[in-house]
Amino acid sequence: MTFTTTQVLSKVQVAQKIDRIAYQVYENNHSEKEIIIAGIAGNGQKMAERLAKAVEKISPLKVKLVTVTINKEKPADNKIEISISEKETENKVVVVVDDVLNSGKTLMYAIRHILQVNLKALRIAVLVDRDHKRFPVKVDYVGMELSTTLQEHVTVVLGGKNEGVFIE
Repeated sequence: MTFTTTQVLSKVQVAQKIDRIAYQVYENNHSEKEIIIAGIAGNGQKMAERLAKAVEKISPLKVKLVTVTINKEKPADNKIEISISEKETENKVVVVVDDVLNSGKTLMYAIRHILQVNLKALRIAVLVDRDHKRFPVKVDYVGMELSTTLQEHVTVVLGGKNEGVFIE
């Protein structure tokens, strides 16, 4: 059996999706002075960095970029860490960012950890929503919804000459 790789989004299209999400984030948080963008370590963090730059480019919002470190395979068995103190997130808007939403497991555990603090609002941004949710995660900002089978794998490459979104 041979597997084929199909490019779904090019480098230019990925940049356009991130820019569109940045405008949505600004539109929904225009009255804030500062927001926190928390990227899930790995591609979620790379996307969060690009989203933070895009928001700062188009708005007066101050963006604090943080990393959420989580074991995606076994999130319940390992400690979840966020590179910011709980006090710094108090009464702030937090946007949690990941590259692909598949089952919602990773985001659910990350959100559970972040919600231990009194936030003003919590939002979720993903580049690709596969809509195979097993956990009650609602995405607020999505680059694209992609109908796939459970056997297909979505790969996001951020950075480099092969940047894009691919289905295998």
